[in-house]
Amino acid sequence: MTLPGRGPDRTEHLVLPGVLTADQASETVAGILAVQRPDGAIPWFRGHHLDPWDHTEAAMALDASGEHEAAARAYEWLARHQNEDGSWYAAYDDGDAARPTDLSRETNFCAYPAVGVWHHYLATGDEAFLDRMWPVVYSAVEFVLALQRPGGQIGWKREADGTAVDDALLTGSSSVHQALRCALAIAEEREEAQPDWELAAGSLAHAISAHPELFLDKSRYSMDWYYPVLGGAMTGTQAKARIEEGWDRFVVPGLGVRCVLPNPWVTGGESCELALALWVVGESDRALDVLQSIGHLRADGGMYWTGYVFEGEKAVWPEELTSWTAASLLLAVAALGGDEATTAVFSGERLPSGLEPDCCERVG
Repeated sequence: MTLPGRGPDRTEHLVLPGVLTADQASETVAGILAVQRPDGAIPWFRGHHLDPWDHTEAAMALDASGEHEAAARAYEWLARHQNEDGSWYAAYDDGDAARPTDLSRETNFCAYPAVGVWHHYLATGDEAFLDRMWPVVYSAVEFVLALQRPGGQIGWKREADGTAVDDALLTGSSSVHQALRCALAIAEEREEAQPDWELAAGSLAHAISAHPELFLDKSRYSMDWYYPVLGGAMTGTQAKARIEEGWDRFVVPGLGVRCVLPNPWVTGGESCELALALWVVGESDRALDVLQSIGHLRADGGMYWTGYVFEGEKAVWPEELTSWTAASLLLAVAALGGDEATTAVFSGERLPSGLEPDCCERVG
């Protein structure tokens, strides 16, 4: 059954051979909308927790699908429930702001709403929305940059008691890099220059592209492989070389992308994010192959299983249909399909460039 106003005509731009038909795309969008609470919150699934990063990714997928009002409600939820220091908690039970379940405040989670806000503005042209969300973005970025280390990397989080955890995660810092560039684009659109942010973004890009020793060793995780490319800190020949270096270790032909080595477990979210990174470096054919390979994760009703164990007792695991897995697929398809807002955010188009410090020699 197709929901009124949410038929294939709304999702024709999300058609991708071997990945989604218009009807399937409409069904997936409806699945995410069914997870969203009336107050705008989008938990992983109803009864599970919400984190600000995945909440934002789901909102971006709604915008890419033409569901702009629902996406706006998700951003208004963030605006209403931002902490006084500019942060959000790491987890909220079923998206209920009155029931946070993890009182730490992760820099990556707090930065990412800037990406979503910029994406929504590009999708809608809603200047009033951008005006309302600017103080939210500004205070969130200030919270994040207070944890930047002298080498440019971003500390992981503040604990519940306010203690700073200075250890830096490469994946998290790479995502923060993309968020800083989107925040700077918002500032530029509003003619409110933020030179300190520009310096911070340049220093962060240099740390990511040239100083792996500044980050905790999480090289077993596929996200640490492709996120420096997806987040825009590694470009050109450096980006392509990095993709090639990890390909045989992480990609399982016909099944998707491993989450972590050596586990025989492919996951939908990592597969879709790799597809986005491949698209960023001009590898659209390989991106399409990766997206086609995870069709086995699609469930009845249009949502996607988080992952699949492909050796031993083969099984879908965990048995959960997450809003963010479906969202990552929609965003990857939107990028390959040329959706203007999505391509602009992930390609770096309309994002500030040339932010690297003089000491950083860029490749490509």
